[in-house]
Parts: sequence; structure tokens; C-alpha cells
Amino acid sequence: MMIPHDELAMYRLKRARETLEDARLLAGSGRWNPCVNRLYYACFYAVSAILVQEGLSSAKHAGVRRLFNQHFVKTGRVTKERDRLFNDLFERRQEADYMDFVNFGESQVRPWVSEAEAFVESIAGLVGSGRE
Repeated sequence: MMIPHDELAMYRLKRARETLEDARLLAGSGRWNPCVNRLYYACFYAVSAILVQEGLSSAKHAGVRRLFNQHFVKTGRVTKERDRLFNDLFERRQEADYMDFVNFGESQVRPWVSEAEAFVESIAGLVGSGRE
């Protein structure tokens, strides 16, 4: 069964918002490393939404980041600052998930929560209404 691009994009935006809520819950519990993971994935799901709406996809995170940069950042549809956040969260997530003795703290992570929220909503605006 083939899912229409718009329907899949809206589903991925919903996942992005749910994942942001997970990040908020983790932040509220002082669980900073898993919070970083959820922040990255919230942005990843949003980017996946806008890519699928454009008929683009990649099976790898690097490919998603490359397509996003090529089709949205380089064209000026998304700011370089937003792209920088997405790439920084990817790197921080890699550290938090795979490196020993990496412990993010509140002062590092708390600002990323609001930045990721703004990122997801800016992408949602590009997808369309972004609302259910």
C-alpha cells in the first residue's frame, strides 16, 4: 500500500512533536543525555517530513542531512542557523549515545529544548499547516 506524501509528512510531524514532548519529560527529570537523543530525533522526524513531501528520502542519517542541506538550506528555505542546530544535535546525540563518560548537563541542554521546538515548528510551517 502506497501512502500519499502529504499523509506521511503529517505523520512524521506528529512524531516530531511527540518526541519533543518526550524530550521535555526527560528534561523535567534531569535526564540530559536521553533528552539530547529525543531532541535530535524530533528534528530528524521533522526534516524527514519535509523531505518526503518533496519526494525525497534517504535510508541513512547522513543522507537525510545532505538532502536537507541541498534542498532547503542552500536554497534559502531554511536558515543556516537551523541547519547548524540539526547538525549539532546529531553530533551531540552520537556522543551521548555511543561515547563513554559523556554527561550533558542542564546548562548545555536546556537551551536546545526551545531551539528544537522552534526548529520543528519552522519545518512544520514549510510542510503546510503542520496541525492535525
